[in-house]
Amino acid sequence: MSAPTRLAHTVTGAADALAQQLAVPQPLPADLHWRAQSLTRGAAGIALLHIERAHAGVGSWGTAHTWVRAAADAGISAADEAGLHFGAPALSFVLHAAGTGRYGPALVGVDAHVSALTHRRVDLAQARIDRGELPGFAEYDLLRGVTGIGAHLLDHAPGGDALGRVLDYLVRLTAPLRTDEGILPGWWVWHDPHVTQSDEFRGGHANLGLAHGITGPLALLAQSLRRGITVDGHLDAIAVICAWLDTWRQDADTGPWWPQWITRDELRTGRSNQHRPLRPSWCYGTPGLARAQQLAGIATEDLHRQQVAEHALAGALSDPAQLARLTSPAICHGLAGLILTCWCAAADARSPVIAGHLPDLVQALLRNHADAARSPAWHQPGLVEGTAGVAMTLHSITTPDSSGWQTCLLIT
Repeated sequence: MSAPTRLAHTVTGAADALAQQLAVPQPLPADLHWRAQSLTRGAAGIALLHIERAHAGVGSWGTAHTWVRAAADAGISAADEAGLHFGAPALSFVLHAAGTGRYGPALVGVDAHVSALTHRRVDLAQARIDRGELPGFAEYDLLRGVTGIGAHLLDHAPGGDALGRVLDYLVRLTAPLRTDEGILPGWWVWHDPHVTQSDEFRGGHANLGLAHGITGPLALLAQSLRRGITVDGHLDAIAVICAWLDTWRQDADTGPWWPQWITRDELRTGRSNQHRPLRPSWCYGTPGLARAQQLAGIATEDLHRQQVAEHALAGALSDPAQLARLTSPAICHGLAGLILTCWCAAADARSPVIAGHLPDLVQALLRNHADAARSPAWHQPGLVEGTAGVAMTLHSITTPDSSGWQTCLLIT
């Protein structure tokens, strides 16, 4: 048996074993019932794993339905805090992944709530801009904000006016915001990265990451452009974000990289206080930033931008110091997210360099998860932050994506 074949067998076996561990929902404590409707940490994300495996013929639709029911049984929020990774949009995403033929009647009602929620959230965001106030992550980001809802709509309601309103809002988000303390980028948030106020982040910050920062909107604008769906100012908005990223790009022997965020002091001096690339994660690090810029380069036919992005990602993968910072197997902060991002980027890349790193990364994930599983601290079952995400990653690199689930990470 060849080495690639042995690795494929190992990966498939590990994915099967992890999925089996998550076959039966466990009761949640009363104070954690909200987790059921979470893609990130709860039943909704685990349902997505079993749906993807059922599509591939290696899992049971009965198991998938059990988890869908667990996600919905505790009630579904369509309140203003609902986003792609929580509440009605999360459930809609899961039901669409299963296929409209399986949950058609339920989808009609859920999607009506998602549409109404989208219009309401865009109204609130536009009113906030009219008042000249700073936003928070929850307004625009991928996990909780309008960008995540827009990613779902692009796949499942691309012709609707709700998506158009999301894109219009994101264009306006890129316009400078005039404040009492000067002009700031429109996506400058009032809080620190932990959504609190602290002395280090007095006056807020601008986040660059894919999960919470401006590269989330960039990826959505790029993906919609690739599909021929645009609004007034669409190309200008992409150009504004790309110019900001160019301003803060750092160049090192290992390749380009970007800081995680910019503070008021850094904006004033024009220099980042982050002196080296940190963890190469999907959520905050070079991989997510590079993938968004690769998508933008492809969408705008900017070959140079695409090449810089791919060079940055390849550089991170070649740097042992960066890779050593990944201590978690999870999607959000760990190896699974790096692998998935590289897998998608490699499919679009102009050279095989990124793809060439994938076998070693997969081996590292298998070792890392085996080590983590022995630790009492690693007990999260969820998709983005836990075991389900590791199982989904291992499944996805050996089986074509049937449900489009990676849309929830905005890497495809």
